[in-house]
Amino acid sequence: MDSNPRIMLQTEVGDILLELYPKQAPITVGNFMTYVTENRFTGACFYRVVRADNQPNNKIKIDVIQGGLKADNHPQSLPPIPHETTAQTGLRHIDGTISMARNEPGTASSEFFICVGDQPELDVSGKRNPDGQGFAAFGKVIAGLDVVRKIHQSPAMEQTLEPSIVISGVKLVRE
Repeated sequence: MDSNPRIMLQTEVGDILLELYPKQAPITVGNFMTYVTENRFTGACFYRVVRADNQPNNKIKIDVIQGGLKADNHPQSLPPIPHETTAQTGLRHIDGTISMARNEPGTASSEFFICVGDQPELDVSGKRNPDGQGFAAFGKVIAGLDVVRKIHQSPAMEQTLEPSIVISGVKLVRE
């Protein structure tokens, strides 16, 4: 039996069970675990959906749902963490991967996304982000991918879910 931590995200449309990979992505998993164990995700939600029909100006299309605290400078936010690329971790953005949202490398904090389908353009050297550093994958959905897909198909105004999907609980189910 592996000893990877498992986190349950409880939403109004169903539960999503995550398995995190601290051996591959220790900084990113440590950051996410701090949000979980210190109850910093109180009030979090899924608020953004990116799919083929709402990214007309992007040459490189992706499919993800994004969640977290939503607001910049949220009082529950922790300082940004160093960027762990997929080249460093060996993880890839495949269907169900959870990864950190960011602007520049080293700016990830509380916002995360889950891949819907394989998203190789989010890996290092991928073309979705102009800096070529990709995003920091750190775990995957092991149950509840149907919930992820349901959120992905929820009504949105451009990329903003209308309404947001509340994350009513985030708890550690196995250390």
